[in-house]
Amino acid sequence: MTRDDVLIHIKTLHGHQRRDQLVALRSLFTWAKRQGLIFRNPTSRIKVGQNEYALLQPLLPEQVERSVTAAMTPAARLVLALAAVHAARVALPHLAPPDRVPPAHDGWGESNRRFYDMPVTETLPPVGIDLYDVARLQFTEVEKPPLSAQNRAARDRMWDKAVQANPALFDGPVVACAELERVGPGILRLSWARVTYRHYALRRVPGATALPSLFVNVVQPTDDGRVLAARMSPSTAAPGRWQLPGGSVEPPQDGEVLDEPGLAGQAARELVEELGIGAAPETLRLWAVTRGENRSVGLTYLAPALPEASVRTAFAAAAAAERAQGREPELDDIALVRSPDELVGLTGPHADYLGPVIRRYSVGR
Repeated sequence: MTRDDVLIHIKTLHGHQRRDQLVALRSLFTWAKRQGLIFRNPTSRIKVGQNEYALLQPLLPEQVERSVTAAMTPAARLVLALAAVHAARVALPHLAPPDRVPPAHDGWGESNRRFYDMPVTETLPPVGIDLYDVARLQFTEVEKPPLSAQNRAARDRMWDKAVQANPALFDGPVVACAELERVGPGILRLSWARVTYRHYALRRVPGATALPSLFVNVVQPTDDGRVLAARMSPSTAAPGRWQLPGGSVEPPQDGEVLDEPGLAGQAARELVEELGIGAAPETLRLWAVTRGENRSVGLTYLAPALPEASVRTAFAAAAAAERAQGREPELDDIALVRSPDELVGLTGPHADYLGPVIRRYSVGR
């Protein structure tokens, strides 16, 4: 199937039908390309278009009464009950009990599940990414799960192969997410463990399970409403990938604790190291949390808006300073985008959270 085939098909559709089918096709072909089943996504550069939403109005008591009276069969009553539960859940999202949020890591083998407090502003979420709000984080350090001698040896072999392919990799200390649970409205408890980058080589060991990684990143907007996306350099672990500026969370030093001010400080450090943009940690606001590929958890901070000229000048200066020291910059290009549709023009892979985060920012402005 080619792009022309898709265009011929959707020309026969209009309104919501066109939008729904095109979104379904884009999701299908995106998945197929990630799985290596196709070489090119035929829906690329085909805009979905804007969707017009009607304003939902509450039912009057007499309308509710008529609906109840009309539901005569068991099936109709079930549909009516489900509609009422859904309406209450949307209207009062924070009244769900804490145990409604499944843990991020249960038994070291359970597949990813979605949080129930996903923002209602997040429309058309792509497959495999969770995005939700959080007002406050609590932290608990735990021990990493034990490894068998067989898995440990296999992990080391996989790590050695990765280093041979990319000598720039290093086995530094990082923080992994052991569990994530909600303990109150807008409050998440994050259990974390100290590992090194070598730990994530377990993802390539059949039968073994690696803890999800934990990282911070930053939404850096410009004063005209666009968001900065950055491309990873060829020497990095994700060459050519477009993402937000950020990096893995480092464990605290002896005698220190992992907390929100410390994480904001790490996010600010990534911003200045990668983009040359100096932002005080207290000016960065924890804005969203994502969970995506390999159940990796991202803590997304929102930075103050800056003029485009300031952003580009800072990035150019930071890259030049790295090259002057004989080092390849971690980021080799930046782009400013206003909506997820504009990401189509960025050649190369995209971080799974990039589209949802940009969509949430563009909708919430």
